[in-house]
Amino acid sequence: MDTQQVSAPPRAPSAGVVHINIRLTDGYTIISNRLSQHRGMSLLAIGVGTHIQSLPDGRRVGVKALAERFPESEVRIAAALRELEQHGFLRRTRVRVGGGKLTTRTESYNHPEAAVRGRMRERVAAPVPVAAPAAVAPAVPVPAPVAAAEPVRVPAPEPVPVRVAVPEPEPEPVRVAVPEPVPALVPAPVPVEPVPGPRLVPTPTAPRKPRLPLPAPQQPTEALYAAAADLLAGLPKTAPLFLLSEEDVRGLVPGVAAWLERGARPDAVRAAITDDPPVPLRHPAKLLRHRLATLLPAPLPTAEPVVPLQNCDDCDRAFRSSVPGCCRECREARAYADEPCLISA
Repeated sequence: MDTQQVSAPPRAPSAGVVHINIRLTDGYTIISNRLSQHRGMSLLAIGVGTHIQSLPDGRRVGVKALAERFPESEVRIAAALRELEQHGFLRRTRVRVGGGKLTTRTESYNHPEAAVRGRMRERVAAPVPVAAPAAVAPAVPVPAPVAAAEPVRVPAPEPVPVRVAVPEPEPEPVRVAVPEPVPALVPAPVPVEPVPGPRLVPTPTAPRKPRLPLPAPQQPTEALYAAAADLLAGLPKTAPLFLLSEEDVRGLVPGVAAWLERGARPDAVRAAITDDPPVPLRHPAKLLRHRLATLLPAPLPTAEPVVPLQNCDDCDRAFRSSVPGCCRECREARAYADEPCLISA
């Protein structure tokens, strides 16, 4: 019976990441999962913290130095540094150097909890000055009475307890936030609304402009009037607000016929007189009469009359004339032949 192969490699997962690891001998940094898998920091802060822990001591890790190295802006890098400082992976303090100048000291921690415990142990183990014991007044000997045979026993002074000052926890240094460059905010231009001018309303007694008369066709025909009536009766199909009575249709037929006579197509007439009506529309017939009169298209240009061709009765050549007869040359020849001779024999 075959035994199970305990040394067989595990099967690769069907989903998710698969690690292809190669043993590294140089050029690597040990990063704690406390940083690389932190649940409370952004991915940018984790990346900046990983980069800082991979740098050697003495390398500058300020906002401007990181902004020159990476494509992120100074504002985003400053926010990532504040996240690292808030969760204990970074500590920035202001220290005084030679010449009275201040500089920023940056400390990076791969284990923030252990670093905090180490600092507390150092504070507790620091030597604490002990107060000197209080001075004890010397005992005054009491003279024994003459009649007594036994000496008087003086009680030994009890040791006075010495109060040792309990070391108070040193206050943590105040973290001075390094001012980060804040991009200048350019105020958005406020749109200036035009000031409405005074509304000019005519007085009730002002003379009104005379209303234009309803146009009429120059050469009315029965077919033209029928087409105009059909157009007005069919307006509710496309514009339900324009439902006209029979009397209104009869009164507006000449105006629509004038439009059709001037070459306007029925759909163009329908769109021109019914488009964008006022709300509410109280008098559709009056609106149609007004638009038919004010929006009347220009008349079509008149075509020049064509003079027909005629054949000359004498030479049979073609010439243009409204009546048949002879051409100009034949008429001149006839006139010359009919003149009397001026030279006598």
